[in-house]
Amino acid sequence: MISPKDFYESLQKIGIDFFTGVPDSLLKDMCAYITDKTAEDKHIIAANEGNAIGIASGYYLATGKPGMVYMQNSGIGNAVNPLVSLADEAVYDIPILLLIGWRGEPDKKDEPQHVKQGEITLGLLETMGIPYTILSDASDDFTPVLNMVKEHFARKKSPFAVVVKKGVFEKYPLSGEKETNYEMSREDALKIVVKELNGSEIIVSTTGKTSRELFEFREDLNQGHEKDFLTVGSMGHASQIAFGIALAKPERRVICIDGDGAFLMHMGGVPIIADGAVENFKHIVINNGAHDSVGGQPTVAFRIDIPGIATASGYKKGYSVSSAAELKKQIKAFLAKTGPILLEIRTDKGARKDLGRPTIPPKQNKTDFMEFVQR
Repeated sequence: MISPKDFYESLQKIGIDFFTGVPDSLLKDMCAYITDKTAEDKHIIAANEGNAIGIASGYYLATGKPGMVYMQNSGIGNAVNPLVSLADEAVYDIPILLLIGWRGEPDKKDEPQHVKQGEITLGLLETMGIPYTILSDASDDFTPVLNMVKEHFARKKSPFAVVVKKGVFEKYPLSGEKETNYEMSREDALKIVVKELNGSEIIVSTTGKTSRELFEFREDLNQGHEKDFLTVGSMGHASQIAFGIALAKPERRVICIDGDGAFLMHMGGVPIIADGAVENFKHIVINNGAHDSVGGQPTVAFRIDIPGIATASGYKKGYSVSSAAELKKQIKAFLAKTGPILLEIRTDKGARKDLGRPTIPPKQNKTDFMEFVQR
């Protein structure tokens, strides 16, 4: 296994001292080291992977030095446009090191949402004409890999990818975490919300641990899962899925249970929802200030006014709560109000160590959910 410290210091030696991207579970130890050891003006956790390509491009244009963009392979889709229409050698010819976590690697067990992406990862890079090399768990000596990166940047001013298999980096716990004192966990907040539902609501829950916790709480209550669309992939799009449903089913109450990282990733969808004037749309953002499902790296969400963004975008109202008492007092009235409206729930980050995953496959969830929605 590779020490994040050694890899980081070796990157510095080949002239890479600027980092941006979206955290990934396979890269979480490397991302944690970067977060702890890099000055704030040299490390930006981006809203999405396409933004990160733009940030690294801007850094290169200002300094002449390549930056590194880290991402899960599912984020390649967000990055395609700026990679091929900005950084590509046929356009502006901008050198960027892409560090890509290879979820869904063929012949390795992984969650359903990663399987297809894993199969096509290398093919996508080849289609875009981005040279790459693979870093495996046997790559204790990564010097040849970084030499390849250095040589590529000396010959060409264009992106180069290092695709990282599972288990490459040694454990590194994030030490520079900012303390919070919110009394609720995300799971606590979810339970309060679910207990106030009357059973007729259509729920779309965001990617990661939010959907996992919702699934387990339904199990604890001996309830079915047909009311919940568990958005296991496509981070940042849960609100748009819910918006599409709300447009088609104006007589039904539609609730999006979102996360702060997902909300930030495609925040441009918020004014589109508002402009759609979907009175049945309720947007709940559980904000724990972190990319909790992929290592806990911070987001900017505690430093911005999420309800204010919603109302400035055209939502009828925006509210924020940070305690169980406030949530219990607010939630019933919130659900009864005319939308589109937003409720931010501020919580601590973290989840139970024994948190499981949905035991029903995505296609079954889709079938059951569609039957419920179309009744």
